[in-house]
Amino acid sequence: MKQMRALMMLMIGLALSACASVDTATRNAPIETAPVAQHVSFQPVSYNVVVPETLKVSEANSYFPLGDIVWRGDAPGNRYEQIAAIFGNSMTQGAANVQGTMPVRVEIEVKRFHALTEKTRYTVGGVHSITFDITLRDPETGAIIRAPREVKANLLGYGGQQAIEADTKGLTQKYRITTHLAKVLRDEMTLATGYVQPRGGVTKRISPI
Repeated sequence: MKQMRALMMLMIGLALSACASVDTATRNAPIETAPVAQHVSFQPVSYNVVVPETLKVSEANSYFPLGDIVWRGDAPGNRYEQIAAIFGNSMTQGAANVQGTMPVRVEIEVKRFHALTEKTRYTVGGVHSITFDITLRDPETGAIIRAPREVKANLLGYGGQQAIEADTKGLTQKYRITTHLAKVLRDEMTLATGYVQPRGGVTKRISPI
């Protein structure tokens, strides 16, 4: 009987000792914390703009022609080259005076560039519907620093008398779109969120950069 009681006391002691060990280990374990996100501003040192020739160009003068590229802000010609030049000028303007901490190569692939036709511009107006992917790479190694991100940079297109008055002031489709894209690209370089669409998804006025 005494032996049984001694054995039971030994088992209880061992159990309490095990519990104490687990509790101590749990209390002394380091607390897991989520990594703190740090925003890094980017310094563009080069860029490349791709306008895939798989995109369909429409020259139809209708209110909403079916096509990926609709552009009348330049004389008739190679629309792919014209769109690439607009993005290039916007990138140059947007990157001016940017003081980023991480050098990057900016890669832009246009997915949609649907401005207004003559018929739309001089009647009801509409929306310059512009979508592109932007990727940031290490300029030395080519490694991706920020994965491809789709950007929708829609801009209100003037119509009727407003469009005519804008043209007389030099606020042509080309000027407004180039200036707008410069602001969009600058936001991509300098803001933690990148470019953020306004409520409603359409920018109504171009903003200085």
